Amino acid sequence: MQQARAAVDAARKRSDELGVKMNIAIVDAGANLKAFLRMDDAWLGSIDIAIKKARTARMFDMNTGEIGKLSQPGGSLYNIEHSNDGLITFPGGVPIKNGEGEIIGAIGVSGSTVEDDHAVATVGAEAAVS
Repeated sequence: MQQARAAVDAARKRSDELGVKMNIAIVDAGANLKAFLRMDDAWLGSIDIAIKKARTARMFDMNTGEIGKLSQPGGSLYNIEHSNDGLITFPGGVPIKNGEGEIIGAIGVSGSTVEDDHAVATVGAEAAVS
């Protein structure tokens, strides 16, 4: 729980610095929701997206933006977003690794541009194991 809180706090701080309102989701190693924050006035529609970004990053152990590159028409993972009760295949989901490089969970962030979402998620993932 301490690692999840550290990730949420760092992601919220970065969101504030960027001047954006985010939904921030943390999942554990089993892709189960561990922590969640909806910043005041963050988009309601982004709640589900943040959670699915975190789950997607954990289920496939890679950034969701990388899965997105593989899931384009003609790509090896085309239509993967329709599996597992819905995945998100654009940036904003990042695996969380411990000091040994083992994936222990993931963070998903939604509420701004995909570039901001990814940047905030990356800060959160790094803070979880600092």
